Formats: sequence, C-alpha cells, structure tokens
Amino acid sequence: MKAIVRSNFGGPDMLRLEEVPMPVLAPGTVLIQVRAFGLNHAELYMRRGEWGNVAAISGIECVGSVVADATRRLQAGQTVMAMMGGMGRTIDGSYAEYTLVPAANVIPVDTSLEWDALAALPEAYAVAWTCLHRNLHLQPGQRLVVRGGSSSLGQAAIDIAVQLGAEVIATTRNAGRAPLLASLGASHVVVAEDGLAPALAGIGGKVDAVLDLVGNSTILDSLAATQRGGHVCLAGFLGGLAPMVDFNPLSQMPGGVQLSFFGSFSFGDEEFPLSDIPMQQIVDMAANGQLRGRPARVFPFTELAAAHALMEDNAANGKLVVVV
Repeated sequence: MKAIVRSNFGGPDMLRLEEVPMPVLAPGTVLIQVRAFGLNHAELYMRRGEWGNVAAISGIECVGSVVADATRRLQAGQTVMAMMGGMGRTIDGSYAEYTLVPAANVIPVDTSLEWDALAALPEAYAVAWTCLHRNLHLQPGQRLVVRGGSSSLGQAAIDIAVQLGAEVIATTRNAGRAPLLASLGASHVVVAEDGLAPALAGIGGKVDAVLDLVGNSTILDSLAATQRGGHVCLAGFLGGLAPMVDFNPLSQMPGGVQLSFFGSFSFGDEEFPLSDIPMQQIVDMAANGQLRGRPARVFPFTELAAAHALMEDNAANGKLVVVV
C-alpha cells in the first residue's frame, strides 16, 4: 500500500510517499481503508521531533471503510471514524491507504456526507464536545471564551457552544479572522494582547468558562479572567509546548476557579470511551447544516507536505483535510 512516511524529524519535506506492507489484522483491532483524514497541530510536533519517539507514519484520525474487524462488532464496508488509540504515536497512523486501529477507538456512523466533509469532524468535534460538556460543564446562557478560536478545534468549540445556547467570546491573534469567527456565532471577537481580563472589561467582565487552546503561556491569564465558580480547561498548545516555569498554585490561581486538562490521547480509555460522545448526532447536525464544520481546504494525498507547510505557517484558517 502507499503511505506518507516521515524519513526523519524535520520540516514538511521529511514526509515522503512510499510503498509499505499492508497492516495485518490483530486481536482487538479494526483494519480500515482510509478515505480521508484531518490534520492536527499535534502532527507538526510529531514531525519535528518535539513529541519524542513516534511512529514513522503519522496521523491521529481518519474516516473510512471497514475492511475487517477482529472483534466482529463492525461489518466490512461500514463507514467509520477512528481517532487516537496510539495512532501516529505508538502505532502507524492514518497517513496511508490502510490503517490498523484498536477497536475501542473506532466509531461507526451512518451518513451521506462526502468523505472530505466527514473527515473535518472526528478529532475537532469529539474533543470540543468533551471539553465543553465534561470539563467545563457549560450550560445555556453561560459566557464562554474560546482562546485560539480560529483553530480547527476552536471553531468546532464555538460551533457546539452556540448550539448549546452559550454566549461565546472568541480570541484570535489576527483581527482579520473576526468575520470568520462571527459567522460561526461568536458574539464578540477580541485580540487579547494585553491580557484577557482587560479585553473583557467592556463586554461584561469575567466569564463562566474558558477553553484555552493556546496553552501554558496563557493559562494563568485565562484563570484570572474567570469568575468564582467558573471553569478553565486547557486542551491545546497552539503557543508551543514549553512548560510553565515556577508555577505556584497557592499564589497564582484564583480561589474558587476550577482548572482541568483534556488531551485526546485519552480517547478509548475506560474513563473516556468514544461511546460517551454523540458522534452520530454531531454528524447528523453537520449534514443538516446545524453545525458548520467544513474543511477550510482539501488536499490530495500526494500534497500532504504542502498541507503541513500551510498549517505550520498558521495559515490554515480552520481544518485541513487530505483525501486518499
């Protein structure tokens, strides 16, 4: 089969099309013919060697058709989504014509969406739904900040939160992206260069919840902008992977604000089964236009390196999808 293999750690030119052996069905796994997959910032870190020793074939999510299921839960030809379960990290991922995924990380869906549209949903919408419902406990009428709103995960979170009935405030480093975020339903778009709390002062002040996708460099600022009884969830590292230095919760965290973290590598674990996420409902809502998740750009398989370069330049403006 054909696969995009990372020849070494480095830039997009390290991703090369090669012929590799087909995966062999093993107990507890599902063999999937990959039809399309979305790109994620985590795959940049993997490619550059910032995530440690990872699989040569990257890709943490995909949509496709079942070839065989060792658990006999799924039928050959069935449409499925797959995400994480070691994909692209400890096992070869979705940058290939076929991929072998733990059965716990595969979800069947029934849809008429085209492959490229379907591929924009799994990782971004599953993570957004989990963060909003399980970590932030977001309720209708509450005020939410999505920090890093123009990212694919940020856009999915805005989309879901607006459907839930929350008032959404999106942040972006590029004011030119404000119309895009407003079109998704964000009530306000701010560029929080001097801190989030000052940016919120003229639009109602502190908020009930913050979904911080920028990372360690902004998390303390996000906590400071959240009111007592509120929640902050860290779920992305758009600002890089550098750790916080000399973090002292006793002096730096506001009293009464709850901080949590979510990483999609937990999907498939007993604590975070994919069955907990209403993916069929999310797919149906996307198909009927209630959710507006669509690819920002679609690339053919042979142009994966170009898609990586666009993502690395922070010029994606949403979800990049590759069709195999």
